[in-house]
Amino acid sequence: MARILVVEDEMLVAMLLEDTIGDLGHKVIGPAMRVETALSVVENEPIDFAILDINIAGKLSFPIADRLRELAVPFIFASGYGVDGVVDGYRDVAILQKPFSPDQIAAALLHLKP
Repeated sequence: MARILVVEDEMLVAMLLEDTIGDLGHKVIGPAMRVETALSVVENEPIDFAILDINIAGKLSFPIADRLRELAVPFIFASGYGVDGVVDGYRDVAILQKPFSPDQIAAALLHLKP
């Protein structure tokens, strides 16, 4: 069971992620709906993987991505912007394109060990 941080400010999207991640046998950490909250969670909770919305309540999630990289925690972005919303330095990170389905979430998490 992986501990997966969900950083998402849209409640319905967060609920879809929580339900799907739980159904896949993983534990959801969060959802964190603010950048500051997510950074606090990253510092204080063991995390195996993260799903980051790029725009969280008007702030970009790249500071979270920076810290996750420093800690060697793998992550993906979930975004409606696609690759256009990703800054240089993060173009190699997988993007879960919104709107997404439970099957697409499952495919994004396939490499995680249950």
